[in-house]
Amino acid sequence: MNYITGIAMPNKRKNSIDIPIVVALVLLTDLFILIPELASTPIRTVLGLPMVLFLPGYALIAALFPAKDDLDGIERLALGFGLSIAVVPLIGLGLNYTPWGIRLIPILISLSVFTLFMCAVAVYRRAHLPSDKAFSVSSGEVYGSLKAPLSEQPESRLDRILTIILVISVLASVVALTYVVITPKQGEKFTEFYILGMDGKADNYTTQYTMGDNGEVIIGVVNHEYERVKYTMDIRLNNDSLSIPSNVQSFTLEHNATWERPVAFTPNSVGDNMKLEFLLFKNDDLTVPYRDLHLWVNVTRGV
Repeated sequence: MNYITGIAMPNKRKNSIDIPIVVALVLLTDLFILIPELASTPIRTVLGLPMVLFLPGYALIAALFPAKDDLDGIERLALGFGLSIAVVPLIGLGLNYTPWGIRLIPILISLSVFTLFMCAVAVYRRAHLPSDKAFSVSSGEVYGSLKAPLSEQPESRLDRILTIILVISVLASVVALTYVVITPKQGEKFTEFYILGMDGKADNYTTQYTMGDNGEVIIGVVNHEYERVKYTMDIRLNNDSLSIPSNVQSFTLEHNATWERPVAFTPNSVGDNMKLEFLLFKNDDLTVPYRDLHLWVNVTRGV
């Protein structure tokens, strides 16, 4: 309390900058993810990392421990990372049981709402504490804490070496994490090749045909080759190629693109337990099939 002419005056409450910074980072992250023109920039990744790894946990700590004596600054930073790692998967687990599922926009909205709500609780709880008891961070304090290790003489050479090692370790960890997120490891290269019944399921395939009548299945191809690939398809009955539409015989897919459509064919021979093969060739190699599937079918003569 300040005393002016014998009258007790309350101390002026210091404005803390930590909660406004958290709110600003959350709103900026939302903008750089939701606006297409901004989403294509590297800033999206830079903002996304703290949104997932730090901000939710720090906001929760601020709401749970509004007093300065509860935790010091280093403890709040460390617990911010730790609680974020715990809170974010729990939010994702909860979304998994909702109609929205674990997708980008529901996760973004959930994390934003949680973090902003915790910030509001923190501001409310700090406001109901005496100004000298509530936790606050001012720009001057931040500057002083950053300047102190550089301006003050450490107690010994060992302290200076340990400080340098700690700073280098933190910087190296941030750089490594950023590199892993920006340049993820390329996964296994493969192509999905599947056939479905006409009801869109992997069962109830037609196995009884009449020679001269068209048969039909749904064929799907998904490119996971990390490059553009030209595919060529062939359908054979007892090693004899069947006639299929030209737009099915050859097509090109970009990486992660899917090709799926009904494919009609006409059996050209009669027999029981005949092997109906679906062969997929990659690029210009038409000697050995890259992927193959088959059904066992019966073909009878028409009346």
